[in-house]
Amino acid sequence: MRALLLIDIQNGFCPGGNLPVPEGDAVVPVANRLVNDGPYDLIVASQDWHPANHGSFASQHEGKKPFEMGELSGKPQIMWPDHCVQGTADADFHPDLDLEKIDYIQQKGENPAVDSYSAFRDNDQAAVTGLAGYLKAQLVTELDICGLATDYCVKFSALDAREMLPDIKVRFIEDASRGIQEADVKAAIEQMRAAGVSICRSADILAD
Repeated sequence: MRALLLIDIQNGFCPGGNLPVPEGDAVVPVANRLVNDGPYDLIVASQDWHPANHGSFASQHEGKKPFEMGELSGKPQIMWPDHCVQGTADADFHPDLDLEKIDYIQQKGENPAVDSYSAFRDNDQAAVTGLAGYLKAQLVTELDICGLATDYCVKFSALDAREMLPDIKVRFIEDASRGIQEADVKAAIEQMRAAGVSICRSADILAD
């Protein structure tokens, strides 16, 4: 069983959103081609779904500004702008993303006391989302991952997939993803590769 995991292709991470990734909306047509023409048996999407008082928001810490370092539950934390708040347009999937073929949506980031980049578990690795269990139950053997942003949620999702689902082949689709900082994107790709994640492009998959 081959599965595609779309990471956080939401308004909040696209131009015009509260935490835009440069060219974030450029992943949408590529993702749609993969959804509609790719060799997948299962399509899964993750959705950042924060409460309005999430502790990673700079607005929840007096004197802190977005992108400064702060602290959350005793651990270092990047302070983010308020983004992808539950029930807001910012948290909606990009309007051009083809949702009809998505079989399962995994929401994440709901605990205000801990950030959650990965679609599989919180950053403290104490609480899992249930996605790993779902993919196991579906007998997934190959998992392709793409979306936003390469240097944060995509990277941590891919690394967790390798660790939590060691029998599944994991690939990162480079041109169906965008990152925040170019240097961090390069480092993230090397981290994924070192962990056993294969790096590919959408054309490789669509040619299968």
